[in-house]
Amino acid sequence: NSFVTRTNTCGELRAAHVGQKVTLYGWVQYQRQGLFLVLRDFQGLTQVIIPQDEAHSHVKELLSNAPLESVVRVTGTVSPRPQGQENPKMPTGDIEVKAETAEILNSCKKLPFEIKDFIKKSEVLRMQYRYLDLRSSRLQWALRLRSRVVMRMREYLCNLHGFVDVETPTLFKRTPGGAKEFLVPSREAGKFYSLPQSPQQFKQLLMVGGLDRYFQVARCYRDEGSRPDRQPEFTQIDIEMSFVDQAGIQRLIEGLLQHSWPEERGSIVTPFPSMTYEEALAEYGTDKPDTRFGMKIMDISDVLRGSNIHFVQNALSYPHGSIRAICIPQGVRYLTNKDLGSLKESVKSQFNQEIMEIICRPDGSLKSLLTKFLCEKEQSELIQALNLQEGDVVLLAAGEHKQVCSALGALRLLSASLLEAAGLALRDPTAFHFLWVVDFPLFLPKAENPTELESAHHPFTAPHPSDVSLLYSDPTKVRSQHYDLVLNGNEVGGGSIRIHSAEQQRFVLEKVLKEDSEVLSHLIEALEFGAPPHGGIALGLDRLISLIVDAPSIRDVIAFPKSFRGRDLMGNAPDYVTPEELEPYHIQVSWPLEEKEAKKN
Repeated sequence: NSFVTRTNTCGELRAAHVGQKVTLYGWVQYQRQGLFLVLRDFQGLTQVIIPQDEAHSHVKELLSNAPLESVVRVTGTVSPRPQGQENPKMPTGDIEVKAETAEILNSCKKLPFEIKDFIKKSEVLRMQYRYLDLRSSRLQWALRLRSRVVMRMREYLCNLHGFVDVETPTLFKRTPGGAKEFLVPSREAGKFYSLPQSPQQFKQLLMVGGLDRYFQVARCYRDEGSRPDRQPEFTQIDIEMSFVDQAGIQRLIEGLLQHSWPEERGSIVTPFPSMTYEEALAEYGTDKPDTRFGMKIMDISDVLRGSNIHFVQNALSYPHGSIRAICIPQGVRYLTNKDLGSLKESVKSQFNQEIMEIICRPDGSLKSLLTKFLCEKEQSELIQALNLQEGDVVLLAAGEHKQVCSALGALRLLSASLLEAAGLALRDPTAFHFLWVVDFPLFLPKAENPTELESAHHPFTAPHPSDVSLLYSDPTKVRSQHYDLVLNGNEVGGGSIRIHSAEQQRFVLEKVLKEDSEVLSHLIEALEFGAPPHGGIALGLDRLISLIVDAPSIRDVIAFPKSFRGRDLMGNAPDYVTPEELEPYHIQVSWPLEEKEAKKN
């Protein structure tokens, strides 16, 4: 209550305050028949008794007629609630304030939706009236928790470990590779700035500059469509250190998260487990495994190798062919034939992967199109390899290793959602399973042209020390010093040890990635002036907080997010500008024909 004219907030009055005269400010949340109202502010609720005597008739008229969500000031005396009328669900439920004077500071017009958490509102409406949605206790809690976490992170990094908080430029130039960047026109004809997708180059240059330890709560930008876990503008906790290795970065982040973790979400155990990229793909079919539940992918190639099944032998004849499966516990009980059909159709359309099902009957025998091709011994070995129990359903895939694993990884998550929808508790929403994924490939084939390579992380990532020689002979086999932090199947952080040799950086850009190194000449030149070994990481703050508070989307932990299509529905941005405003930037808009006609009309 410092610096303001209220004596108390609406959430702090208790029985100990009985008899005190108080002044409260807040919004009218509820009003009943001119007898009492509930006043709300950021901290809670207080019941205010509306006076009924003639001497206070003006106060009664004022408060009885105040529309919901109007802002009012109330002065009165704290009294105990009558016996039997206490509300144990409210922290202020033992008291009420008997109003003596009141003032409506601002009346509220008819609301587009009720300010109650349990009232369902369309996301479009919530975004259009975001300032009203922000009044909900759910959003208030999420934003205040976010603020506390960031404050604790600053404390850990700056006060305890000597990091320097540095703001880096928002207007820069295009970076080769990676996500698409927003362009900003300049007054020099044909020249554009770029909004950085991360402060990557600047934090490396700060290490060259000898700052040793840098951090920033950084605003970043990507010109790509929004998804539930993506926004065109987002925030990351950006970190870089000199003279550090992968283990040092991992220890720092584990300590940072442990220090800043909200008490109300339990505690987290360190060190976090670690898994290689190859292990993650082989066991979970993804580089961001959700380890809260089992149903791991199992390799049954050896079990079926001797069979006469044509598609099995065909798959195993390829260099990277394998037969793999997941076992859905009690699948017969929880999944319908329609569910199984939709699972198979899903991976058929997404991965072009056929799936074969096997059901374990009550008598322990197998029901499948495969069984007529398998002898009793082979069936027994299959039951043993998959540890099958009565009522289990197995989904089997054969083909190229990576495709098979990716398809089964998607099936694993889809099956988990179906099992949970049918009533089986599988993924504990209150559990937080962190995991480091390491030893990623340094390069991957480009999707549009598999004969060319692109960086799996970014072009500044250093090769694994054991694989440096392969960089020059067979770059496709090089592992990187790139590490991702995964939480409950979501990537919440990613980083790497960087290339600090100008010669190696130039080779990667020019010879491996076939990029024009001139675009990065400033960085390459900086590496020639005694650049220290360095590495870092960025934590996706929006995604991390959304997981901590169990929000369905990162939009629920951002004060003013963009819509699914990247628009600000409240302020109607982006918006048109006039040709006169564009003239200093030497830009003319070429309108599509249908928009030209629409503007005419």
